[in-house]
Amino acid sequence: MRRAAHLFTLGFLILWAIYAQIVEPFIMPGPVSVAVRLYEFFTDYHLVKHMFWSFAHIGGAILASFLIGSACAFLVFYLPSFRIMVHGRLSPFLNSFSGIGWTLLAIIWFGVNDFTVMFAISMVLIPFSIINMREGLEAIDREMLEMGASFGRGRWRAFRLLILPALFPFVFATLRISFGVAWKVALTAELFGGDTGLGYLLNLARQDFDMPMILVVIIVIIMFVYSTDRWVFAPVQTRLARHHAALG
Repeated sequence: MRRAAHLFTLGFLILWAIYAQIVEPFIMPGPVSVAVRLYEFFTDYHLVKHMFWSFAHIGGAILASFLIGSACAFLVFYLPSFRIMVHGRLSPFLNSFSGIGWTLLAIIWFGVNDFTVMFAISMVLIPFSIINMREGLEAIDREMLEMGASFGRGRWRAFRLLILPALFPFVFATLRISFGVAWKVALTAELFGGDTGLGYLLNLARQDFDMPMILVVIIVIIMFVYSTDRWVFAPVQTRLARHHAALG
């Protein structure tokens, strides 16, 4: 399997190099020129800072959307009278409105800045948090909560010792889904409403017909998303699966 993957990569690079010789460089540059530009990217502070700005936009938006979405889910859990408002109105509305729509509205409301980017990303991610946390809260064993109450546990102790541990897999799933979706929204938000970030850099490269830089931005995003999923999220998911299998 590993050898087949390496052969596929090699074949892709060969076809890429051949195609680059046929068309104009501004349409498709060769692998060597892109590799040189990739090296220049990571050795130029003014370019690398845009990558870290994208990380900041996504990290802040994931945190904000998770807190807001979780608060909405817990509101329904403790006050069921809000179920229609949250799950019947708010969540479907947010889930149906596109990221570019939020970006355009945010530009009008807040201008072109970092807050506009984070706002647009957060508004797209909030329904994911609401839905995942709702599923987690509905999956909690009610008999366990009743037993905890019978032993005199207050709401805070029940939340800390019973509810929160039961929600760990759903919290992780929410963060993992949000991370993947956030990158797709971030590029659009930074492209139209940001003055920093990889999306903004992509827009500058497009205006200058700098195709190597466009491909470098794409490669940087793929590298980071794949590495994070492979070396951060996958090990945590494996550990959580083993832990809950042992408990089962």
